[in-house]
Amino acid sequence: MDERALLLLGILMAQSQHGYQINEFIDKNLSRVTDMKKSTAYATLDRLCEAGYVEMHQEQEGNRPLRKVYAITPTGTEHFLALLRTNLAKVDPLNFASDIGMMFLDHLPCEESLSLLEERLRHLESEIRLYESAPRHGFGLGVDFAMEHHLVHQKADYQWLQSVIERLQTRKDV
Repeated sequence: MDERALLLLGILMAQSQHGYQINEFIDKNLSRVTDMKKSTAYATLDRLCEAGYVEMHQEQEGNRPLRKVYAITPTGTEHFLALLRTNLAKVDPLNFASDIGMMFLDHLPCEESLSLLEERLRHLESEIRLYESAPRHGFGLGVDFAMEHHLVHQKADYQWLQSVIERLQTRKDV
């Protein structure tokens, strides 16, 4: 929950927001950095409220239904800063789900493996183009650094996959 709490508290550091605003911000601006679902965001916000890190009140605008508005508390700010410090100092484990398939590559004919890996290479190329075309955030450096981090990993994966394909092609020709 630490990364999810960090994300939600960080969003609330800018201003109080209702749940829909928070989820819209995540969907529109951070979907390449996090895969947090709306239900997870609401459940995490509830836990943060229970812990005293976030307070919630309801407000109504016109004929619209009641909305829950979330705001970070002073204790939440302290917790956010502790989570931020821990998160910035830690090394992420690199677990790639596709490595499982790679381990069993020898169970397919080489031609089929090459075809599938070339398809993956095309998908990676599309992902790289998406990251490269993303507009700069413009408010501080952090979001741009996070996007750059993903782009660097995508490009490294692309180069590595190209070398794997070349080695498999050489093996096939033997």
